[in-house]
Amino acid sequence: MPERTYTGAALAERLASLPGWSEANDAIRREFTTDGWTTTLMLVNLIGFLCEAADHHPDLHVSWGKVEVRLNTHTAGGVTDKDLELARIIEQQAMWKPAGGALGGTRKKWISS
Repeated sequence: MPERTYTGAALAERLASLPGWSEANDAIRREFTTDGWTTTLMLVNLIGFLCEAADHHPDLHVSWGKVEVRLNTHTAGGVTDKDLELARIIEQQAMWKPAGGALGGTRKKWISS
């Protein structure tokens, strides 16, 4: 049974809960800005770890202070639930920061939208 793909209004509805993610050429994309090369590499490694664990792999464009993530399911020819679920996990992990407690958090600019 082929996987369901989402476009247009159906995809926009699902992306509403994923700030910064948008539809782009049969994929969803998100650009993260970092405070420099070291943070960029850490973010790429985080994304790589999550995607390998999920066995679902994005296209990445990496530069000094930016990481662009593009997700789609090639076998389905578009955006599926796999892409949306993985985008949600990437978003949660990449944008996580301590909210008090014993962890004070970095004073660097770190990662932003």
